[in-house]
Amino acid sequence: MKRLKNILIRCLMLVSYVSLTFIATACAQESNKPNIIVIYTDDQGYGDVSTLNKDAKFKTPNMDRLVNEGIAFTNGHSASSVCTPSRYSLLTGRYSWRTTLKNGVMKSEATCLIEDGRETLASLLKNQGYHTAMVGKWHLGMDFPGTPQNRDWSQPIKDMPLDKGFDYFYGVPASLNFGILAWFEGRFAKVPPTEYTNKKKNDRHVDYRIMPPYDTTPEQTKEKLGKPGFEVAPDFTDNQCLTQFTEKAIDWMKTVEGDAKNDKPFFLYLPYTSPHYPVAPLPEFHGQGDSGAYGEFVIETDYHIGQILNYLKESGLDDDTLIVFTSDNGPEKSWSKRIEEFNHDSRGGLKEGKRSVYEGGHRVPFIVRWPNGIKESGRTWNKPVGQVDLLATFADLLGVDISDNAGEDSQSFASVLTTTQSTYNRLPLINRGDNGKIGRYAITEGNWKLVLPSKKKEEGIELYDLDNDPSEETNLAKKHPKKVKDLTAKINVIIASGRTTKGVYQNNDTGYWDDLTWMTAEAYNTIATEN
Repeated sequence: MKRLKNILIRCLMLVSYVSLTFIATACAQESNKPNIIVIYTDDQGYGDVSTLNKDAKFKTPNMDRLVNEGIAFTNGHSASSVCTPSRYSLLTGRYSWRTTLKNGVMKSEATCLIEDGRETLASLLKNQGYHTAMVGKWHLGMDFPGTPQNRDWSQPIKDMPLDKGFDYFYGVPASLNFGILAWFEGRFAKVPPTEYTNKKKNDRHVDYRIMPPYDTTPEQTKEKLGKPGFEVAPDFTDNQCLTQFTEKAIDWMKTVEGDAKNDKPFFLYLPYTSPHYPVAPLPEFHGQGDSGAYGEFVIETDYHIGQILNYLKESGLDDDTLIVFTSDNGPEKSWSKRIEEFNHDSRGGLKEGKRSVYEGGHRVPFIVRWPNGIKESGRTWNKPVGQVDLLATFADLLGVDISDNAGEDSQSFASVLTTTQSTYNRLPLINRGDNGKIGRYAITEGNWKLVLPSKKKEEGIELYDLDNDPSEETNLAKKHPKKVKDLTAKINVIIASGRTTKGVYQNNDTGYWDDLTWMTAEAYNTIATEN
């Protein structure tokens, strides 16, 4: 009897120990959830971060700090070379060409490209107990009340960030040239966009300005500027975007700061509008750098990133906040004029820029900083990664599984952050060039990049060895026909099977589309059926 009693006591002690260990482990995992900030610039080229471009004609000390205190992914890519598709892919972990949007970008007012119920970075993290906020440029479609001629701004905006996993929203609906411009907070405009304007001459750059005075009717704008007016709030001015977004982002972080220190972290998506047109740096940045107004605008952007970093330091949140800094695509076409006038190459020596399928269109600054989580900061990672990978990476860091119908093209690179001995290799990465109504696709696996032909008949298949030819000057397609065949087969399967990663077949939102010129509809349907 005594022996049995001792056995029972030992069993109870063991159960208690296991239970306490489990609870301690669970608490440790809970407390290890980092705050996460994704800073997303607009049209910023790889060469517009001074640490990444030794010949840059301006300095970006805060972006450089992220590099020096984090990991620079020197082969990091946006999913597309234009705005809307890249933003969709970053937030959902799914390529945007799988949706109904096959070309171009969205207007301010449209059915949101992210359908209800689709997992996003925000919904993933919200379900893990995060506070979630978006401050900045959306450009994925919103449903505004009424019509341009008959608005009711007392009614809420629908089908927008608050419906896609975000608790808080402050920002603008799209690029500034698309209109419906106001300082929107939540589902309402602080001051409704009841006036009208269009692009005005920019005296300091080759683009345009969106600034008062505004008109009372769209017809008045057409009479003055030659184009009908789009909706704008009387208090909106383009050069206030960066200041407004930074201040609102910090204000929101202050509201959740206490929770962040008590195991309820936050996620902030901060998509700035710079250095996208209109290039409109504040007067206090005029004359800085040696690349004209564009350089000044990047310098101002860097300043605001510094304000975010200062807040994190002062609040005591710095060490356990993971920051991703990257851009939606390569630089706008004025990059060529900057080379001529200032000898500054926003592409960083890569081929072409925004809208292009070549590296300058989608290889962008891609930096991750996380003092408490990154093993050996200040290093670089030279193998391919994509913005589409953030969903899987964040889920991996939190120990969360992604369902089969979410993040279909997202692959975790978390091991690169947490160990210096990572053997991570990205599955074939697809990028898309977008020149108006014509799209062109490329697939990159390791050092090999295959560029497929588009609807332009003069374009053929191109193959590049990026390790030895990052500027894509020498087409090796004829020299390596087996590699061309192999990569063509892989891109066909990735496109037609609805996913890059392993898992259950997922339908694309449409069937075969005519940009897939190298693959027949029959071949597409055969692959889809086999999967």
